[in-house]
Amino acid sequence: MKFPFPYTPYPIQEEFMVKLYRVLEAGKIGIFESPTGTGKSLSLICGALSWLRDFEEKKRQEEARLLAVEPEGKDATKRSEKGSTESADSRGSSAEPDWITHFVQKKEEREAAHRLKEEQIRRKKREERLEQIRHNVQLKYASKRRRLEEEEMEHLLQLSKDILSNQGEPGGLEPLDQDEEDLIPAEYESDEEKKVGSRLSDEDDDDLEEEHVTKIYYCSRTHSQLAQFVHEVQKSPFSKETRLVSLGSRQNLCVNEEVRRLGAVQLINDRCMEMQKNKHEKKSTEEEAERKKRRLSRVACPFYSYEHMQFLRDEVLVEVKDIEELVALGKEVKACPYYGSRFAIPAAQLVVLPYQMLLHEATRNASGIKLKDQVVIIDEAHNLIDTITCIYSAQVHGSQLCCAHSQLSQYMERYRKRLKAKNLMYIKQILFLLEKFVTALGGNVKQNPNMQRIPQAGAQMKSINDFLFQCEIDNINLFKLFGFVERHEASGALRIRPEEQKMAGLQNFLQNLNEKQRKEGNPQSPPEEADDGPPKMASPLMHIEGFLTALTTANQDGRVILTRQGTLAQSSLKFLLLNPAVHFAQVLKECRAVIIAGGTMQPVADFREQLLTSVGVDAGRIEEFSCGHVIPPDNILPIVLCSGPSGQQLEFTYEKRTLPQMMEETGRILSNLCNVVPGGVVCFFPSYEYEKQVYVHWEKTGLLTRLAAKKKIFQEPKRANQVEQVLAEYAKCIKRCSHAGTTMTGALLFSVVGGKMSEGINFSDDLGRSVIMVGMPYPNIKSPELQEKMAYLDKTMPKTAGQAPGRMLIENLCMKAVNQSIGRAIRHRKDFASIVLLDHRYGRPAVLNKLPQWIRSRAQVKAAFGPAFAALRKFHSEKRSICDSVCA
Repeated sequence: MKFPFPYTPYPIQEEFMVKLYRVLEAGKIGIFESPTGTGKSLSLICGALSWLRDFEEKKRQEEARLLAVEPEGKDATKRSEKGSTESADSRGSSAEPDWITHFVQKKEEREAAHRLKEEQIRRKKREERLEQIRHNVQLKYASKRRRLEEEEMEHLLQLSKDILSNQGEPGGLEPLDQDEEDLIPAEYESDEEKKVGSRLSDEDDDDLEEEHVTKIYYCSRTHSQLAQFVHEVQKSPFSKETRLVSLGSRQNLCVNEEVRRLGAVQLINDRCMEMQKNKHEKKSTEEEAERKKRRLSRVACPFYSYEHMQFLRDEVLVEVKDIEELVALGKEVKACPYYGSRFAIPAAQLVVLPYQMLLHEATRNASGIKLKDQVVIIDEAHNLIDTITCIYSAQVHGSQLCCAHSQLSQYMERYRKRLKAKNLMYIKQILFLLEKFVTALGGNVKQNPNMQRIPQAGAQMKSINDFLFQCEIDNINLFKLFGFVERHEASGALRIRPEEQKMAGLQNFLQNLNEKQRKEGNPQSPPEEADDGPPKMASPLMHIEGFLTALTTANQDGRVILTRQGTLAQSSLKFLLLNPAVHFAQVLKECRAVIIAGGTMQPVADFREQLLTSVGVDAGRIEEFSCGHVIPPDNILPIVLCSGPSGQQLEFTYEKRTLPQMMEETGRILSNLCNVVPGGVVCFFPSYEYEKQVYVHWEKTGLLTRLAAKKKIFQEPKRANQVEQVLAEYAKCIKRCSHAGTTMTGALLFSVVGGKMSEGINFSDDLGRSVIMVGMPYPNIKSPELQEKMAYLDKTMPKTAGQAPGRMLIENLCMKAVNQSIGRAIRHRKDFASIVLLDHRYGRPAVLNKLPQWIRSRAQVKAAFGPAFAALRKFHSEKRSICDSVCA
């Protein structure tokens, strides 16, 4: 099997593509591991697009076969005629008379003419049908625009009547400003209350939607990873023939500077929704138009133009473009890239998008993503389980609950007389819920959350049902209530249908109220967040909405954690998802095939058991593939070091790692390694706290001074915005030491497992000639969340090799973190590095087997420091001399 490739592929790339092709063809689920530097992205591109090309060709051939109308018995007639001719030749004078032959020929001509006429009729009908569909689509949009105009006119007329009829009446409604009119929602109907006619109307609309071609959805963790993938597609042989579209958030795709300046993603989403609503407002009279002119010119988005976005869609599908090129095109043609790219989804063959957009069902539906019979590739999937768990978990603080209650109370009092009875009922239910949530935390919703002390501090774990019973809200239909909040919050993650667009004003009202409360020093406004904290939400109801959604999860699949500490403002309610498979199951059910890929996927047991077999996926449908590395075997030296220079056994358990003798032994090992390892050394510690303890101890003993004389020391910062600066200085120092002939031989970087530098950072060549792992970074087993997860797995999963699933989870989490960290060094086929694991427990077979195969096969377990040091000195001496000769 041959694959188009920009260069001669490595043998492991060919193996990868063959396996990928077969998994896609068979409609299976594949778990693929290909180390960084082995060309994984290009293998995914060429393997998957080769399959898609062949699949489309087979589909075209099948369609051509079905469209070719063969007259019944045609083959039999041909065979009969052939036999008759042969018989006539053999009989000679006994052949059929001429009039019979002439009759048969005439009959065939008439049948051929009839077939041609039928085909012309069918072609004409197809063209008429396509024209009718295009006409219907135009009518659909025209009808929607006309309906919006009529609804707006009726709304204005009714408003005028209400104001006129109530003027002068003692208890009449006070007139509202135009902006406030939008804050009065139409009567809410839950999905089950909607009429059959509206359902039929929706179905009619669906029939007019553009058909989705078979496509591949490729998702990864960050926008930079997605951009890198698109660049690989542009370099591939498929760049000219593939229709690709890149999806992203408004924060990445918005081209309206007024909106982009807001910064926080939720504020951008809210402002975008508000601008869409104003874009649809129509001028009813000259006076009305004049009154709205200034406001509309200020808030209507000039880039939200259907015609321009259709043009942008066509341009996107003509040539492969990444996010930056898409934004540049949007600015050029005055079209919104965020919505224009979504219009391109149906016709696209390759859709590139972030994790969240595909894995979160509501966002997926709102984005127009349809997975039925499609292919999904999830790259950088080593943290897939954690990602799904995080997406569907939710947390609200006491300050947010109080703020939301205050805002809704004021809203209800202001517009009580104008609200529909059902809407008023739902608002009262939300207020009741908020009161009960605050009570569950031991507080009072009417008092300042920052001043309320919580006497009984601690964390309490509850099942969903127990929490609902405790709050006395088990009789409330949370599905309907969540739907109401979702509708009237006008969340940026969800699509706003025309009848919902006027709802965006509610959130704008709450935002303005929230800002007013902060300016006036209202005690119920939420506390200011730190600069490096999460982005501020426009309304605390966004958090409430997420929490209500989580509470609709099945009782056995989640837990609620009540954390009471300090004040009510610091206390929180958190929903913990225990079973991410229930959400991933929908993706597996709809898709033709799913590929879970990454540079380091070991140990794969978690993916197989927690995401696949637990929801009934047949083991025969799961395929695993792990390839080696392209580097020569002697370019990597993994060593498990069991003891230090003084003979101290290395065992960094929580109880032993803070002993002075253990920290001093670690310092001696590091000092010796810095003497023989050129360039950069990256040392990973289990946590920030332990790294700080060791650093302070080495300062006191003078070891830090001795280390600094050999290599300049850098520490990983806790703030994300400082990482780039530290890395730049680290690289600059190594480069300077390599060329200046100084006594220093590079730099030493202290990093933390699970920190900013343990994933996605490239320590290639001299930036990472050695990676040192201090101890085994087990997670905090005393964490209530982890204990509950372990208990859940012990209850629902079978034992593996006699080991309890909960205990295996702890070990797998540790080794996943280790594998990600030590994989930072080898980044291409000519790179070389040593990997030193400081802890005798790494030598256990069960632990060694959870290292990546390309590292495990070359690992050496050294009981004493002397032989290990000798091997490391020899390795780096040889590699440095080779490197120097090549450079010379």
